Amino acid sequence: MKPKIKDVAKLAGVSPTTVSRILNNRGYISAKTRESVYKVMEELNYHRNDLARSLFYNRTYIIGLIFPTTSNPFFGQLIFHIENICMSLGYKVMLCNSLNHIDKEKQYLDMLQRNQVDGIIVGTHNQGILDYENANIHVVAIDRYLSDKIPIVSSDNYEGGKMATKLLLNKGCKKIILISGPNGLKTPANMRKKAYEDVLLAAARIPITYEISASFEKDTHITTVNKLFDENKDVDGIFASDDLIASAVINEARKRDINIPNDLKLIGYDGTETIRTCMPQLTTIQQPIEEIAKVAVNILVKQIDGTYNDTNLQTILPVKLIEGTTT
Repeated sequence: MKPKIKDVAKLAGVSPTTVSRILNNRGYISAKTRESVYKVMEELNYHRNDLARSLFYNRTYIIGLIFPTTSNPFFGQLIFHIENICMSLGYKVMLCNSLNHIDKEKQYLDMLQRNQVDGIIVGTHNQGILDYENANIHVVAIDRYLSDKIPIVSSDNYEGGKMATKLLLNKGCKKIILISGPNGLKTPANMRKKAYEDVLLAAARIPITYEISASFEKDTHITTVNKLFDENKDVDGIFASDDLIASAVINEARKRDINIPNDLKLIGYDGTETIRTCMPQLTTIQQPIEEIAKVAVNILVKQIDGTYNDTNLQTILPVKLIEGTTT
C-alpha cells in the first residue's frame, strides 16, 4: 500500500498539516523539522499526490510550451532556461514542437487546454490562430505577435540590426546584403531588416535582401546562399539574420575560395552557447536568451496568480555585439 501523509507525519513525529506545509513550501518550518520529514519520506518512498494537489489549489502546476523545434540552437537554449526556471517555481513543462505547421500548432493548443495547463509560452511563427486570443488560458509570446491582448517578450531587434549594419559599414564594406527569414511573418525580428534598410539608406546605399522562405529547413539556407553568391560577385558584406544562416554562408564561401574576412565580412544573429562553441570566430549579435526566459515565465506566473496588470504588453530586452574574426 502506498504511504500517505499521515504515515509520514506519524513516523516523523509531526502533524499531517506540518508535512503538507513542507510539501507546499508554505509558512515557516525549522530546518531540523524539514530534514526529519524529508528523511522519513525517503525511507517510506513517499511521493506527493500531484493530482490531489492540483484539485486542492485549482491548478495543475503545468506550463505548456509551443515552439517550432528544439533542434534550433536558439529555441533549444531558450527552452532549457524556461524549464529550469519553471522547475524552481514548482511548475512542470509540457513541450510541443509544432515544426511551424499551423494544423499541428492548433492540435497542440487544443491538447494543452484539455490537459488544463495553467498557462502557455509560445514561440511559433504561425499567425491567425484566433484560438490563442479566444482560449480561456494565460499566454505569453516570445518574439511573436499573436494578438494585441497577449504579452510579448523580445530582444531589441532594431538596435541589433542597426549595430550589425553599422559595423559592416565601418569595416569598409561597399555592398552589404541581408539574408532574412520570411517577410510575411508578424514578428519583432522584422525590425532587424528595418534597421538594416534605415542605416544603408542613410549612408546612400541600396539595401538588398535575400529571403529564406522556410526558416528551419537547411536546404533553403544553402539554396538562398548559393543564389546570393551567384548573383552578387562583388558582395563584400553579409548580415545573416541568424547564426545558422551565417554558418551556411561560411561553408559556401569556403567552397568558392572566398576568404572571410579579407574578401567578405560576415555577421550573424543570436549568439547561442552552441554556436559560440562551434564557431567562436563568428561576429554576432547576442540575444539575452536567459533573461528572455526569466521575463516570459515571470509574466506568465503573474497572470496565473492574477497579479499581472502591466498595460505595456511588449517587453524589449537589450542585445550585445560580440565581435569575432569574421568582420
